[in-house]
Amino acid sequence: MTVTADREFKSTCSASRFRKAARRITQIYDQLLEPYGLTITQYGLLGHLKYFDGISVGALAEKLVMDPTTLTRNLRPLERQGYVTLTQDDKDRRSRKLNLTETGLRKYTTARPGWEAAQERIANVLGPEDSSLLAMKIDRMIDDLRD
Repeated sequence: MTVTADREFKSTCSASRFRKAARRITQIYDQLLEPYGLTITQYGLLGHLKYFDGISVGALAEKLVMDPTTLTRNLRPLERQGYVTLTQDDKDRRSRKLNLTETGLRKYTTARPGWEAAQERIANVLGPEDSSLLAMKIDRMIDDLRD
């Protein structure tokens, strides 16, 4: 191993930094949601369906800035567990709509303390000012970088 291999690499690439941060944050949420049998991706999907019940797969994928195929793949375990239903839309037979079941709502509500603990851990690291500023900047960036 060379001396340079031992040094920590600090990338100037924004994508690399955001991906590392996203992986670290995902690890925290997943760890704290694991006792409830959910990942942060699953918890987030249940939460979105709580507020957008009856939304189409395509519309939800757009809201999540996610590919519809990836979204469908992430929904399958939730559907198998009876937390979500995926049915054909009566208004547009090419479209499928998503609904949160009562079981799914209970799971989401039960897992809330795990999500809150992750939120608190991250907020404690960032502090109130940086936490608020970071949220505002990320939201703006998501909007400004639209196609």
